[in-house]
Amino acid sequence: MGQALQRAAQWTSARDGSGGKLEFTPTNEELLHTILQFVEGFSGKSPEEAKLVFKKPFTWKTSLLPSHFSSGAYVEKGDDLESDAKGKDGQALFQLKKLSKDKYEVSVMSLEQAENILRSAGDKKMVELRGCLEANRDPVVNMLGERFATVEGDDNSIFRYMEEITKEIEQAARAGTEAEGDTSKMSEVEEKKIVLRLRLKLLRLDEQLLNQSIQKISSETRLTPPMVDGEVSILQQLSGEDEEKSVLESISYYGDTFVFKNGCRAQPWRQLHGDICFLEVKCHDLDKPLYVTANTIGYYLNNGPDKDKPGQIDYERPEQDIFRDLVTLLKVKSSRFAEMIEKQEFALRVDTRDDRHYDMSQEKRDEEDGDATHRTEQNWQQRTSNQDKDKQSKQNRQQKKKLEPSLKWKALGVEEYKEEQTERKKPPSRKKPTHKLKSKTPVDCEDSFSESSTESEEEEEAVERRTEANADLPSEYWQIQKLVKYLKGGNQTATIIALCSLRDFNLAQETCQLAIRDVGGLEVLINLLDTEESKCKIGSLKILKEISRNIQIRRAIADLGGLQTMVKILRDPDKELRCLAAETIANVAKFRRARRTVRQHGGIRRLVSLLDCAVVTSPMNAEMEKDVEVARCGALALWSCSKSKKNKEAMRKAGAIPLLAKLLKSPTEDMLIPVVGTLQECASEPSYRLAIRTEGMVEDLVKNLKSSNQELQMHCASAIFKCAEEKETRDLVRQYGGLDPLVGLLNTSENKELLAAATGAIWKCAISHENVQRFQTLKAIEILVGLLNNQPEEVLVNVVGALGELAKDPPNRLQIRKSGGISPLVNLLTGTNQALLVNVTKAVGQCAEEPDNMVNIDRLDGVRLLWSLLKNQNTEVQASAAWAICPCIENAKDAGEMVRSFVGGLELIVSLLKSEDKEVLASVCAAIANIAKDEENLAVITDHGVVPMLARLTNTTDDKLRRHLAEAIARCCNWGNNRVAFGREGAVAPLVKYLKSQDENVHRSTARALYQLSKNPDNCITMHEAGVVQPLMKMVGATDEDLQEAAAGCIGNIRRLALANEKAKYA
Repeated sequence: MGQALQRAAQWTSARDGSGGKLEFTPTNEELLHTILQFVEGFSGKSPEEAKLVFKKPFTWKTSLLPSHFSSGAYVEKGDDLESDAKGKDGQALFQLKKLSKDKYEVSVMSLEQAENILRSAGDKKMVELRGCLEANRDPVVNMLGERFATVEGDDNSIFRYMEEITKEIEQAARAGTEAEGDTSKMSEVEEKKIVLRLRLKLLRLDEQLLNQSIQKISSETRLTPPMVDGEVSILQQLSGEDEEKSVLESISYYGDTFVFKNGCRAQPWRQLHGDICFLEVKCHDLDKPLYVTANTIGYYLNNGPDKDKPGQIDYERPEQDIFRDLVTLLKVKSSRFAEMIEKQEFALRVDTRDDRHYDMSQEKRDEEDGDATHRTEQNWQQRTSNQDKDKQSKQNRQQKKKLEPSLKWKALGVEEYKEEQTERKKPPSRKKPTHKLKSKTPVDCEDSFSESSTESEEEEEAVERRTEANADLPSEYWQIQKLVKYLKGGNQTATIIALCSLRDFNLAQETCQLAIRDVGGLEVLINLLDTEESKCKIGSLKILKEISRNIQIRRAIADLGGLQTMVKILRDPDKELRCLAAETIANVAKFRRARRTVRQHGGIRRLVSLLDCAVVTSPMNAEMEKDVEVARCGALALWSCSKSKKNKEAMRKAGAIPLLAKLLKSPTEDMLIPVVGTLQECASEPSYRLAIRTEGMVEDLVKNLKSSNQELQMHCASAIFKCAEEKETRDLVRQYGGLDPLVGLLNTSENKELLAAATGAIWKCAISHENVQRFQTLKAIEILVGLLNNQPEEVLVNVVGALGELAKDPPNRLQIRKSGGISPLVNLLTGTNQALLVNVTKAVGQCAEEPDNMVNIDRLDGVRLLWSLLKNQNTEVQASAAWAICPCIENAKDAGEMVRSFVGGLELIVSLLKSEDKEVLASVCAAIANIAKDEENLAVITDHGVVPMLARLTNTTDDKLRRHLAEAIARCCNWGNNRVAFGREGAVAPLVKYLKSQDENVHRSTARALYQLSKNPDNCITMHEAGVVQPLMKMVGATDEDLQEAAAGCIGNIRRLALANEKAKYA
């Protein structure tokens, strides 16, 4: 274990005269878990070794209190605690000594007692194990003595020890020490055997830990730009158009050809995610090129060019596979490439390109920086330092005379001020992009792109605003600069006074926030969090909590590793410290990388543990109030973190759901707002929606809808909006009386966020017919129609969605018209919001089911607007517009003439049969079935090639498409030779298979189509050969009269053809 801690474990540098600490890295976490598994259960597997008394005790400062230990096996001695078990010298094998208030030091003298401590620590066992190893860097020395100390090179201590034991056994055998009175010698030998067995087991553990760390390190080998360029260069030489001699058709870099100084070709903001470059690979056996991302973690496929953003790439990964080299990826994706590479039957293509084009600027790349995510300006400064040495020294002398702050907004330390002459020395072509801090936060690209749809993106690319060099600075700037100097160089008292003085400034003012950062105050404040003095940590956190509301400060705190330190503080016994740390995390975790950092360092589990407090409705004492405040701050932090999908899953696994359910019953609004906010954020996941329903949280959400706090009402309504996707939840909302307050919230038109949440909840609740009846009683339609004007789009989407659901009930369609809702609904068809257009078309389509409504829609030119939406690029809009057109054609007075009046309308709708979206195809088939009722329109769409297009769709297995496709075929058979054309296009046999469907609607429309097609003799023969008679015979006995009639008609046509053949045979 000593070798592993010395060589494999990752330690921080020593400071303040003490040894370093174990870093919070994945490698260390795995090592600690393995050691923990070794110690737990050790006394059961090896009882003798577990009871062996150490040569020197393990001693460390612990977070455990005497109350954590059961009283049976321990004896209290004042404020201290000792075990009943004693060593040979009478010393207790376990001691817990009080150092100060709530601070103790623990000492153990055996592995059995160490196991007991870990068992008592519960979920703090990892903290205790970490503290023990940090305080005892060579545990083997403590357990077995100095002779087994960890050494460099060969360690022969075990062999020498074995020789000693062997000699002692031989001497004892010769001297006959088994006689009475000489048993002490043999007991010493037995004890040495136990020591040897324990040493061998520790040696095996050491080997296991080292192997584990080697595997971890080898799996984390990172790609660098030179490695990528080397692979691409070789493959380019092996590429060409000749399939027999080249492995690829071509491989090239995709996008901008500019090569940055670090060798990367990806844009700077993508380099932050580890991207090096993007490749376009054309394989001989693939129709479409492969688009590959070269990242520091390996190669993986991306989605290729972004259709919505020309010239840009869609960086999302369609697959989760990551490959260590490009050749392996291509072998998996292209069988031809794999075959050529294995056989090595290819020719080397000589590249004759001009080398000058590739060299760019003749600069040497910085090979030391293999990580593409971090770049600094140090290299440029080093290259120019020798040339400008004389002038720089002159500037330094001038600087001593006049101290000025750095206005470059560089790294978060106090930078030496450089005069503008230094900037002029840099060539214009060497202009650097916006300087960024080298982040201490690890970037795991596999873990990066997992954020939920609710996540705000504006902070991801927040542009840092910089003060002009000649701008006048307020007096606060200089005062803050002086205070930061005291923070850096003062003693403990001066530090506390400086922190208090900093808090006197208006920290909500951006000038003060950025001044603290500009003069290096952030680094100092974060470093103070690592001290042992609680007052300094509290003062620092209070300042960080206030200034972290600034976007730039949040990112700077994350870059400096402040989040990792705050996560550690969440385990501190001081409740005020935990509160402040959680509140600061809540402010900082507003962007992806911060949320990921909190999760990766165990912050989610610790934040969830803060929620565990009793909900008290009666008057509380001071201690209980602190517990409630800790839970509130924990909920605030979880609320910020819950915008990540992976964080939601981590919260669920950590047991957050029952704790949130308990806190939801709290009577205080300050507690309820973050709790409900977290729940509504998590309700986008099915597992949370199920838990909210089964844990009885719906009743509490409905109860809080009646609160006077609009923010709380908004979050409750939003949670119901997301949870009401399931029928059971909608029923619960009605049963607990939630529909009435939701309708009541529609009157708060000044609060748009609350209005959007309330209308969204009404929309989803209106899916259930029982709820629609209640909304009718509450006159919700009149209020919703009134909200169709002068509202933001997020409100309109929900209002129109609710009206669309309510309009499924015939009386409500009349009510919408009487309330004046038809005109604003038709006007909304001219909008551009895709979600709004989908809902508006559905609502207009439902209203068009009523003939009187259809008159108004036609008069307002609504059908023309619906038809124009068929040109929309969004398939959902296309489908919903086509569905809405169907009732419009059915209920229009002169539908045929109306359809023909749309120039190019029939050609447009027929062309949509080429779509790949099944919903679009089903809706268009339904519309064509209605259009074909008019003979002239049927003739026009026949000329546009509707028959072969419909025939090509007949092999589908989707029942919804089958139903409307069969109906369209049945209608189109009524013109000219369309029946013959369908048979010629091979549409008859696939239709027979539709009769095996379980959907009776499919049977009905198919029987109609077959009946129409059976009027052609060739089609009768085809369907008879396909086995149509037997299923049709069963359908003749169906309860549906239309189905009966169509099935019987088809069988009759087949039978008449058979009889005609018989007569012809004997004629």
